[in-house]
Amino acid sequence: MEPAKKLQTLYYMDDNDEKQSFLSKLKELKVGVIPLPLYVALALIIYGASVYNQLPPDMIGGFAVIMVMGILLGDIGLKIPILKDIGGPAILALLIPSIMVFYNLINPASMEAVTTLMKTSNFLYLYISCLVAGSILGMSRKVLVQGFTRMFIPLVLGTLAAVVAGVLVGLLFGYDMKHTFFYIVVPIIGGGIGEGILPLSLAYSQILGESAESFVSQMIPAAVIGNTVAIICAGLMKRLGEKRPELTGNGVLVKSKGGDGISQETNINKPVDFSLMGAGLLIACSFFIFGSLAHKFLGIPGPVLMIVAATLVKCLKVMPAKMEQGAYHLYKFVSTSLTWPLMVGLGILYIPLEDVVKIVTPAYVVICSVVVIAMVGTGYIVGKMMNMFPVDSAIVTGCHSGLGGTGDVAILSASNRMSLMPFAQVATRLGGASTVILATLLLKLLS
Repeated sequence: MEPAKKLQTLYYMDDNDEKQSFLSKLKELKVGVIPLPLYVALALIIYGASVYNQLPPDMIGGFAVIMVMGILLGDIGLKIPILKDIGGPAILALLIPSIMVFYNLINPASMEAVTTLMKTSNFLYLYISCLVAGSILGMSRKVLVQGFTRMFIPLVLGTLAAVVAGVLVGLLFGYDMKHTFFYIVVPIIGGGIGEGILPLSLAYSQILGESAESFVSQMIPAAVIGNTVAIICAGLMKRLGEKRPELTGNGVLVKSKGGDGISQETNINKPVDFSLMGAGLLIACSFFIFGSLAHKFLGIPGPVLMIVAATLVKCLKVMPAKMEQGAYHLYKFVSTSLTWPLMVGLGILYIPLEDVVKIVTPAYVVICSVVVIAMVGTGYIVGKMMNMFPVDSAIVTGCHSGLGGTGDVAILSASNRMSLMPFAQVATRLGGASTVILATLLLKLLS
């Protein structure tokens, strides 16, 4: 072979090797679990459909939008230094979509699809139902009973500490004590927007004679900031647990001999049976429907009754072990695959950034932060004194300062402790309902 041709052949070989190397490296890059080239192709398809108004305005379109955004934002949140240690995926998945809505960066077709999925189809409650049913039925009976009975003390003391700290710091910044309590502290610990702020706004409206909408816009910023601080605290608690393993049960609330928490539950080691997961879905939906039905006769919030029913079924050993296994594996699938996408849907529809921007000042942010920190700190200290894992106790107590079911998901996902969902729901629902009732009665007395 002539030298010139030989050099040309070597050049082409090197060029092809470089191209193959580049392509192989590109294929190795992933967004979440999806190879980057495939993710880009899927994202372009969904974006193109939304631009040309061909995105289905139903669950298919809604899932496509929140999945493609959630996988990306969750993956980015896990890779950014510092942010990844304070709940980065949850923070990004909630706030970035909210900012995009604020600046009208999400087109109407996508908004319609997500609204149908989240509001018409009620995806949030399906998610919570799967988590509550699966985590309770897959839990050790002993730890379950001990957890529910012990968590009320850190919850009550944490609430008192949050109220006192919030009001005192409010006074330091020149805020009226009554205003701080009713419009900053109570919205943070009221149980969310739907379960706390909306009932409070109606009660305030009836007592004070002003429009309910005006109270909603005053209270939502505190709840949003409080929820964000709670997410950060949960991420920091997770970090503390990683540095000092003796302080955390990694999703187990109560210290127990032999460590018979969820992490040792036999359901984990059993192979996944998809037919059993189908039964688990039916069981989860049935628990939620039972809660709604019982609410009609008892007046107690449906989600609380759902938790009580699942707990009784577990404690009385009514459910066959195979069905518990199916519900548990469904819970693992849902919590692993759908958490960040759910965050996106919540950020788009339930985090109104416009209301937050209007009344937020540095002093306002400090007061909201102190309320949450007092709550989490008290949960940590009291949990340690009560033979509970202080990190997990602090995280559950902190859920009382979250945005209802939305906040529970965000806080627990930031700390990677979705197995604590039943306790978080009790803290949020019972704590929130009690706060709404007491605040309403107190306002009536003071007016």
